[in-house]
Amino acid sequence: MHELGVISSMVNTIEKIVMEQGLTQVHKLVLEVGELSGVVPRYMEACYPAAVYKTFMENTVLEMETIPGIVRCKDCGREFNAMAHDFTCPDCGSQNMEILSGNDVIIKEIQCS
Repeated sequence: MHELGVISSMVNTIEKIVMEQGLTQVHKLVLEVGELSGVVPRYMEACYPAAVYKTFMENTVLEMETIPGIVRCKDCGREFNAMAHDFTCPDCGSQNMEILSGNDVIIKEIQCS
């Protein structure tokens, strides 16, 4: 489960940002999780408490937004949601595609005081 490592890395990054800005507490963390990122949102939610245990983010609320995995077929040019079509172009049946969105995990928002 690499989700714990992803969250731990984000906590370290957020800690640096919070310290640089002279803030003291993070109330809410909003992440954008792409369908094609390889990160499973429910696993992130499950390991989040362990990742923030005894840190300045221990009482921080985690919110996640799923970003659709949109791809373009390199054979016919059709754009579609890869997950919804089992990674197969609904027009030509090709699996030769370019990822357009949904392959990242991004810190979208950090609510602090």
